[in-house]
Amino acid sequence: MAELAGLIGFTHALRAAGLGVDAHRVDAYLRAVDCLDLAEPASLYWAGRLTLCADADDLPCYDEAYLAWFTAAGLPVHAPGARSANRPLTLAALPVPGTGEQGGGNDEVPVLRAAASDVEVLRHKDFAALSPAEREQLRELFDSLRIDPPRRRGSRHRPHRSGPLDPRRTLRALLANGGEPVRLRRRRREQRTRRLVLLIDVSGSMSAYADSLLRFAHVLARRHGNRVEVFTLGTRLTRVSRQLRHRDPEQALASAGRAVPDFAGGTRLGEGLRAFLDRWGQRGTARQAVVVLFSDGWERGDPSLLGEQLARLRRLAHAVFWANPHAGGADYRPVQSGISVALPHLTRLVAGHSLDAMRNLLREIRDA
Repeated sequence: MAELAGLIGFTHALRAAGLGVDAHRVDAYLRAVDCLDLAEPASLYWAGRLTLCADADDLPCYDEAYLAWFTAAGLPVHAPGARSANRPLTLAALPVPGTGEQGGGNDEVPVLRAAASDVEVLRHKDFAALSPAEREQLRELFDSLRIDPPRRRGSRHRPHRSGPLDPRRTLRALLANGGEPVRLRRRRREQRTRRLVLLIDVSGSMSAYADSLLRFAHVLARRHGNRVEVFTLGTRLTRVSRQLRHRDPEQALASAGRAVPDFAGGTRLGEGLRAFLDRWGQRGTARQAVVVLFSDGWERGDPSLLGEQLARLRRLAHAVFWANPHAGGADYRPVQSGISVALPHLTRLVAGHSLDAMRNLLREIRDA
């Protein structure tokens, strides 16, 4: 019974760490463990990994939680995906399900200790509140992001096992077989990667977020090459796509920093957006692209100009997202001068303050 409570407690710890562990996955996990030899640590590890993880993004969190939970229980562990370096753990008490709330009158109620790694804490922490050590760790976590680029239907058709009939290939196969009936050939329009455009505000009010946002942009630009365009906005517009395609992140960020002359300066979003549309967007960069504007919405220029340019951008682009680092707060209200005029022209206003917010943004981009 104690072993069962410990296993169920482990699933609750995973759920608290952000994994989508539902009742069906817990049942599958317990069934798998029932068929294994619990004296073998590797069997217990793989039983949970195969039944409790939904996708590749869950694996680092699962490894950290597994290592922390079973090490605290004094059991030998096998976690090949977990980092060997010792990291501090944040402990939170969880009562065994069905035994009542923690701190009740029954002193014999067993309490399980759920260990959440600092990786999980870092996922939800505001970029502006990160320490230098946490920023170093965040750089590694950016590389682990699962990035599915937005897709669009191409104009060409490709052979496929399902879809509309391909009369030309069907007729050719018929002639090649002397007129004998053959299997019908089908085709489907090819899927192409849609262009992604990132416009990053590097003004003074965004200086605490600029480094993290540029590192996020570097991951996208490095993986998808010329299908990703990156620009910075401040008192002027600067294209940094070429600099951010460098494989080494430190060299890429240093090169981008040298190219941007207006870091931590003023904010003229309307003028910068107009420069982007006149020089790049209208000529094809923004056409049917997914555009993401990272800014807190503080505009020193004319807000009406920003509204006009966003309306112009919305007519060109496939989707326009605004990622605001303050939108993640529960008491946030879109009252800033830039945000208020932008809302009617946006596909969606999303949070842009943490690693978890970036993961949600990537899902929005993929589904656009």
